[in-house]
Amino acid sequence: MIRAAIATALTASLLMGALGFAGPAAAEAPAFELPVACRIGETCFVQNYVDEDSGPGWRDHACGRLSYDGHDGTDFRLPDYTAMDKGVAVLAAAAGTVLRVRDGMEDVNVNVIGRDTVMKVGGGNAVIIDHGDGWQTAYLHMKRGSVAVTPGQRVEAGQRLGEVGLSGLTEFPHLHFGVRHNGAVVDPFVGQQPFTACGQPMTPLWNAATAKALAYRPTAGLSAGFATRRVPEAEPARHGEFAAEVLTPDAPLLVLWSDIMGVRDGDTQRIRILDGDGRTLFDNSKGITGDKAVWFAYQGLKRPASGWPKGPYKGIVTLARDGKTVVTLERQLDVR
Repeated sequence: MIRAAIATALTASLLMGALGFAGPAAAEAPAFELPVACRIGETCFVQNYVDEDSGPGWRDHACGRLSYDGHDGTDFRLPDYTAMDKGVAVLAAAAGTVLRVRDGMEDVNVNVIGRDTVMKVGGGNAVIIDHGDGWQTAYLHMKRGSVAVTPGQRVEAGQRLGEVGLSGLTEFPHLHFGVRHNGAVVDPFVGQQPFTACGQPMTPLWNAATAKALAYRPTAGLSAGFATRRVPEAEPARHGEFAAEVLTPDAPLLVLWSDIMGVRDGDTQRIRILDGDGRTLFDNSKGITGDKAVWFAYQGLKRPASGWPKGPYKGIVTLARDGKTVVTLERQLDVR
């Protein structure tokens, strides 16, 4: 994850460039809808929340670790690049008027092109909406060529603004959704009152259905799969390079990989591979040291001298925390 107060600066630059803020207004906050056309916990996930720690560390509104220092929005991530390529719509969270847009920036991991290349336009392709009474929302890192609105255009809640992308200062496909009131960052999970302590009463800005869908999930399984020809690496796996794997008689290995967000120090990952008769071919558990925002890992075995048993094969990845299973991912592999 990008660890800096860059997010605040890049969002503020877009907002301030769009409109000079008026003085404080005593107005009811909008009731926001989900700004992404996806199913939370299935086809998209909240990777980062607003950083509620005023010091050099970070914590989210639930006093968890899904944030980073200075982060000023909510990151709705896709599980991988293939989901981005298929297209996931970004939606207006509430009715308003488009203030500013930017499009044309390439969708590319910042680690590939270098941060200096995009530092001045870190928000990437973006849309800013004014909702009146000092309320504004920002939609950042959108897909190149997808922005579907123009400045001055009136939009309704749920209207398509574009698609989730990988533009600007980002390492994974996601929408950064930011909320401001009279120029100040507002955490939509907390509401207008300041965050002061863990467990304090909160007044979220989401409508009831969206708030229910956005129940806090500190950990989630993003994706998993098999590799049979070479040891899998994270970026190729996320680009779908192992999506069509099958096991052939001459395949040199059988490896099960997984991509999991929100892994915590002390968690235990267990990987099992079963043959077509349900017999265990591989079963290994591994303790995890240190918190991981996203953790890609793999385990498996080489082709036995007697050849591969009959399939199809079943792979099961579990992540346990304090004796309880918090993630389960299952995949099947066919035999050719």
